[in-house]
Amino acid sequence: MNFLESVEMAAKTLLSNKLRSALTMLGIIIGNSSVIAMIGIGEGGQQFVSKQLNSLGSNVLFVIPGNEEVQRVSRDVVRTLVLEDAEAIATQVPTVAATTAELNSRQVTVYRNKNTNINIIGTTPSFLKVRDFEVGTGRFFNEIDMKRSNPVVVLGAKLKEKLFGNVNPIGQQIRIKNTSFQVIGVLSEKGSSLGVDYDESALVPIITAANRLVGRKSPYGLEVTYIVASAQDGDSVDAAEFQITNLLRQRHKLVGENDFTIRTQKDALETVGQISGALTIMLTGIAAISLVVGGIGIMNIMLVSVTERTQEIGLRKAIGATQRDILLQFMIEAVIVSVVGGVLGTTLGVSGIMLVAAISPLDASISLVSITMAVGISGGIGLFFGVFPARRAAQLDPIVALRSA
Repeated sequence: MNFLESVEMAAKTLLSNKLRSALTMLGIIIGNSSVIAMIGIGEGGQQFVSKQLNSLGSNVLFVIPGNEEVQRVSRDVVRTLVLEDAEAIATQVPTVAATTAELNSRQVTVYRNKNTNINIIGTTPSFLKVRDFEVGTGRFFNEIDMKRSNPVVVLGAKLKEKLFGNVNPIGQQIRIKNTSFQVIGVLSEKGSSLGVDYDESALVPIITAANRLVGRKSPYGLEVTYIVASAQDGDSVDAAEFQITNLLRQRHKLVGENDFTIRTQKDALETVGQISGALTIMLTGIAAISLVVGGIGIMNIMLVSVTERTQEIGLRKAIGATQRDILLQFMIEAVIVSVVGGVLGTTLGVSGIMLVAAISPLDASISLVSITMAVGISGGIGLFFGVFPARRAAQLDPIVALRSA
């Protein structure tokens, strides 16, 4: 009997026992779909976070008040950075292209009969360049607005819709903490960045925010929530971090530990990659257990099949079938069950990834490598767990098999 005849006979045998074949495939289907879905969702999550980090700006460095230990153990807001630090970085660090600072607070904003509690961001005119934002309509505040502490505001795209709807907001007045601000622009929609939704925020000159909304609390200058610097290019990020560290240590007259922390996109991306990679491996390992369980199910069903088909095996051997023919047929049956289950599981896994992408912000990430690996592993599992039942069938004595029928 040649290989094609063995495949044809194996297929007919499986089709004649549809329910048993389907139940045998179930473990492989669940295992394959779980592995592919977990890998796809993990990669989609990593891409989503990477996109969020890249939306922060190009080659940016965040200078945050307080060292890492203070940030970890202290519940109080640490204020060790001032606007003058940002200005010094912009003028004295050669590897930095531009610098901005932010002073954040939450305030009640009112327009006519609409009011909402929103994030107010006091910042500088260089915000657009450093953070890679664009103004959709109107203009952004300039150096004159900042020096004069003008009460002007630029709205996020979603905040504009919430307060003004279809009305043109440019030139309109809104009240923030009982102070009237003139709307001079609306930012293009960009989305949230690490928990801060700039589309639902309002931006004002940082000096205006300090004088009219937050108040000045430091004798050393205008306190800021953090400073953001943009390096000249990707290769300059490490040099910029080193130079900013040295400059701030000199300005703050530090002898011991830093009173600030510098975090870069590169650090954040590496951390995200490590965490998401570890989670993906863990979840994939858990899902892969289903493949092993499915393989054990194949072995059990094949053993039952060998017992039920003892007469058939004896008859085939009696008319000339060799041990190789019997072994090949049962091995082919196991591989067919595994491969068909793998294909169905792949379809289910890919459908699950597409569904998650449709109902969540995660991108659909379908890896051909993971699909090939999952189907290959399922076929290998079928081959591995099918060996014992196939060998048992092949070694049956034809006379004993016919007598036991």
